[in-house]
Order: sequence, then C-alpha cells, then structure tokens
Amino acid sequence: MKKIEDIDLTISIDKNKYKKELKKLQFQMLTIQQLLFKHKIGLVLVFEGMDAAGKGGAIKRLTQKIDPRGLNVHPISAPQPHEKRYHYLQRFWRKLPQHGQIGIFDRSWYGRVLVERIEGFATKNEWQRAYVEINSFEKILTDEQYILLKFWIHIDKDEQLKRFYERQNDPYKQWKLTEEDWRNREKFDDYIIAANEAFQKTDQQYAPWILVPGNNKYYARIKVLQETIAWVTQEFIRRGIALDVSNIE
Repeated sequence: MKKIEDIDLTISIDKNKYKKELKKLQFQMLTIQQLLFKHKIGLVLVFEGMDAAGKGGAIKRLTQKIDPRGLNVHPISAPQPHEKRYHYLQRFWRKLPQHGQIGIFDRSWYGRVLVERIEGFATKNEWQRAYVEINSFEKILTDEQYILLKFWIHIDKDEQLKRFYERQNDPYKQWKLTEEDWRNREKFDDYIIAANEAFQKTDQQYAPWILVPGNNKYYARIKVLQETIAWVTQEFIRRGIALDVSNIE
C-alpha cells in the first residue's frame, strides 16, 4: 500500500543534471503527444498535494515543449453555485480532453475525499461512497480511449512554511498565498490521513497513484516527467502501439 510516510523527502538532484534531463524528457513528452494525437488517445493527468508542494511548477515543465493546441490545464477550486446543482463529478466530465489531447487537473475530483471531507463540505456518507464512485468514473475512462495517471507531490511542514514565506515576500507570487493556505496548514496531519486512505482505496492498475517527493523542486519536476513518459509508453505497448523514446535527446 502506498503511504505518504514512505516517501523519501531527502532525494534531490543538482541544477546542472536537472537542466540536462529536463530538455531530453520534454522532447520525449512532445513525441508522446504526437502519438496520442495520431491514435486518438486522451491523456488525463491529475495533480494533488499539499499547498505549495510544486504542482504548478511540475505542470509547467511537463507542458513547456508540447503543442498548446492539444492541451488543456484546469485549475480546480471550490464549485460555483450553479455547479452545486449537479452531481459533483459533472463539472469534471465537462472538462475531459478530446481523444488525442491532454487534459491536466491541478486538483481534481479527489477534493470530495480530501478538502470536502476535512472541512465538512461533504457528509460522511457522501465522501465514504465517493471512493467507489471515483473508481467507477476512472474505470469508465480507461476502458475507453483514455490513459489516466494521478500524482501526489508531497513536502514536509518545514518546507511548506519556507515556501509560504517566500511567496509572502515575492510580489510576483503573493497572489498564490491566501488565508485559506495558512488555515489548511493547521490541518496538515488530517490531510495526510485522508490522502493515505484515498491511495488505499483508489490506487488501481488502470489509474495508479504516483507519490512524488517534492522537497527538492528539481527532482519532483523530473520525476513527474519520467513517470508520465514511462506509464504512457507502457500503455502504448499494451495497446499495440510502437514507441521508443530512449534515443530522443
């Protein structure tokens, strides 16, 4: 069973190696995108994690070299009033990428079993049954023309506090820090409990969770690219699509 406590947050890479690996992996990701388009397979990537864990930075590096015409990134926040008139998954159905395109969710339907659970926005019955609903939702997608991967990028409390202060003191990043971030920090341990339960109940072969150490931003960004390329390559092979990105520099 995947657990946050098993993540080695000491892993890091230096800046020079990061730059070299990043360039190579980004061009491999461009090749992945071209094959997704050719074979009309949609790629759905979910990003969850603690506030300031580096989700946005990882998404930026993942998508930096690919064609923006085949990409949609959805920053997910609290549902709007009109969205609350529907089943909570409805707003995510509407944001799925077309076959052959890439859709990225910066936070996702897992809000039902994370923030909505912890903050009391969902009843106990609602968030407990959500595990089955989410598994069914993801199985429907992956049984058809979609590949689905879910990333949890994790940082410890000390690193989070450091990044909060960096944002607070940077006029270009102050918008990223809100009172809600400070309030959520007080429930850091509650989020770990909820996340571990989500991994236990929704980590499926067809929609795996990938836990990424995030204390070192360089390592986290490279890891996300490596895992995406590896899993998509494996899925292409399973579907009989020839792909070899090992020689792409």
